[in-house]
Amino acid sequence: MFRAMRILHTSDWHLGRSLHRADLRAAQAAFLDHLVDVVRAEKVDVVLVAGDVYDRAVPPVDAVQMCEDALLRLHDTGARIVLISGNHDSARRLGFGSALLDKAGVHLRTQANSRPVLLEDAHGPVAVYGAPYAEPGVLADEILAIQADADARGVRRRVVLAHGWVTGGAASDSERDITVGGVGQVPAATFAGFSYAALGHLHGQQTLAPHLRYSGSPLPYSFSEANHHKGSWLVELDSAGVARAERVPAPQYRRLSVLRGRLADLLGAPRYAEFEDDFVSVTLTDPSRPAGPMDALRTRFPHILVLAFEPEGAAPDAGCYRARVAGRDDRAVAAEFVQHVRNAPATDGERRLLADAFEAVRAPEMNGEAS
Repeated sequence: MFRAMRILHTSDWHLGRSLHRADLRAAQAAFLDHLVDVVRAEKVDVVLVAGDVYDRAVPPVDAVQMCEDALLRLHDTGARIVLISGNHDSARRLGFGSALLDKAGVHLRTQANSRPVLLEDAHGPVAVYGAPYAEPGVLADEILAIQADADARGVRRRVVLAHGWVTGGAASDSERDITVGGVGQVPAATFAGFSYAALGHLHGQQTLAPHLRYSGSPLPYSFSEANHHKGSWLVELDSAGVARAERVPAPQYRRLSVLRGRLADLLGAPRYAEFEDDFVSVTLTDPSRPAGPMDALRTRFPHILVLAFEPEGAAPDAGCYRARVAGRDDRAVAAEFVQHVRNAPATDGERRLLADAFEAVRAPEMNGEAS
């Protein structure tokens, strides 16, 4: 029996990215170690990286070093590597030396063209194309050009890497919006003629069709991804197309959790013990804002990253600022600000302090010293 070609589909590494200023370099390095181990253990033939290798166009030096080291180790497994640029990458910088690297089996596709990476197995040829990120509306035209090129070559089994938002995909808060009123979305039917389409950009791992999948990001990059199951896809391609697609879970560095409640409960209730080692986002619901809540929460949740305040029973703000303050003196406005921030009225002492502050500011003006 002929062995199916084995493809490992990954994307959206975002090397160099942090999570609310939390350093993720160790987590990213652990994922890349895992990726190399999977490629070696599963005897993967080709690794597909579907864009957003880096988090920004000019990545930090240590992120570049991390990427280079990962590509070297993946190459040492014997697998071929095909990589495209995403909307966070600089196509020009990422594509530097691509012609030279082609000779080593590391194929960078960062410009729109129809030049495939031609692979061969017992079932015959496979053409792997790259469709890197392009401006909204252009990606679909690139895919059509790729189909035409594959038709001209007579290659029946064709694989494409594409970075963009395909209709039906579910987004999170951490992708950069590349749509304009939906124009940036590509119809899923555009990929109907491919044996497999390895998609990047959306951070949730998802299946739009058996041949059309997002691998998602290997790490959560916002709290909207707290419930994601991160990983990559191990795909087997036989003579007819996708024979099998298996989710390969990524290692979890630190769980993300979203907590909500009163400060005393969060600090004392046993039910929150399971979250103590997580990255946490906390929303406090105390009727009035507690003093020093972040320092207090950090004693139990040392990896707290986000703190919000939504007091129970608080009425939503109404009207514009100018309408709310019209006809009111400065001291009344300042006292209301104190109440808004703390959800409790300013004390008599605080009102006196505010009055003294305003008097101190006005005194030079009354003496003619204002410039």
